[in-house]
Amino acid sequence: MHDVRSALEAVGLDPAVGFLHRDRPGRPGLALDMMEELRPFLAERIALSLINLRQVQEKGFKKSEAGAVTMDDDTRKTLIVAYQERKQEEIMHPFLNEKISIGILFHVQALLMARYLRGDIDGYPPFIWK
Repeated sequence: MHDVRSALEAVGLDPAVGFLHRDRPGRPGLALDMMEELRPFLAERIALSLINLRQVQEKGFKKSEAGAVTMDDDTRKTLIVAYQERKQEEIMHPFLNEKISIGILFHVQALLMARYLRGDIDGYPPFIWK
């Protein structure tokens, strides 16, 4: 969420004013909206890979009596390292037809959103990975 929020701010958009998420004080609605299109490609893929490779296991989580689930430090480190490594990988952006690192994907999508909202392009091209 922080990466997307920073990207939106960098292109001059207010991350609090979203389309899908209700406006609430302190809640970055637009950042949460943009995260939805990136979730399957980035977050879910990393989570499933870590589980399938048994790098993240049930023992890395604790459930409190109130029902809250917390992650231990080793599991958190594994997740953060995997996320940082994933951001260094390169892909061919489906709209731009250019090779970019996943780490700047947030900025590219924020820039496309800003260009659409300012009338520079006819529609916002969501990131859809095939």
